[in-house]
Amino acid sequence: MITTQRMENGFEYLEIRNAAAEAKIASQGAHLFHYRRHGETPLLWVSATSPFETGTAIRGGVPVCWPWFGMSSDPALPQHGFARTMMWAVEQTEEIDADTTRVVLRLAPSEATLKLWPHRFALTLEITVGAVLSMSLTTTNADDRPFTLGAALHTYFAVSQIADVRVEGLEGRPYFDALTGTRHRQEGAIGFAEETDRVYQEVDGAIRLVDGTRTVTIANEGSASAVVWNPWIAKCSRMSGMAPDSYLTMLCIESANAMEDVRTLQPGASHTLKAVIG
Repeated sequence: MITTQRMENGFEYLEIRNAAAEAKIASQGAHLFHYRRHGETPLLWVSATSPFETGTAIRGGVPVCWPWFGMSSDPALPQHGFARTMMWAVEQTEEIDADTTRVVLRLAPSEATLKLWPHRFALTLEITVGAVLSMSLTTTNADDRPFTLGAALHTYFAVSQIADVRVEGLEGRPYFDALTGTRHRQEGAIGFAEETDRVYQEVDGAIRLVDGTRTVTIANEGSASAVVWNPWIAKCSRMSGMAPDSYLTMLCIESANAMEDVRTLQPGASHTLKAVIG
């Protein structure tokens, strides 16, 4: 079942319920901010202090970073692009079977987008909700000249206690440490005892988030980069939409086209960034 819901302030979202799982997707940003398989705790972390207000990005869930990841070369432009705060249209909904629901949302170019990024495009996000969560972000160059694209499905995972979590599957991969501006190669699984902000490259296999008895697998397509981020104590206390202790129960593992993994699309060409989480 798919229904349109509104919060008291009018903030609109789709609510999905089927035999396997439930989810909530905001019209603003095509932002998936809740996903839970029946009988389990929510997979996604969302800040209890994040405002659900028009024009303000939701802190948590899966923000869509597009058409660039991080800061643009122009510091006046919004971090992580503009897609996550713009209104998307629902293009298609489908109840595939009792356990599986598919939703496609679309963002079209407008005067507002052209002021921020002077390119015409077609952008869709396909979300399939079931026992497995799948997200496919497809960009088509509808302009008459090439453009270079960065993107991320900036997934905030809910964890029991960050100190007890490890991330596997990135062993041996090179990464850029955004905190120090230095490059390294990952040795062993990733653990957390301080602020972590890394962009991994040459990612060609599944990533595993191991949290006690629960293991979450993230399989990416159209991507050779992944971001692992936790703000820890000092940064968490400074960030908007976060409580001082939010870092304890969240970890971002982001399916990305970042840094060396940005993509250049010729006119008429398309690229899909896909994450399958199970």
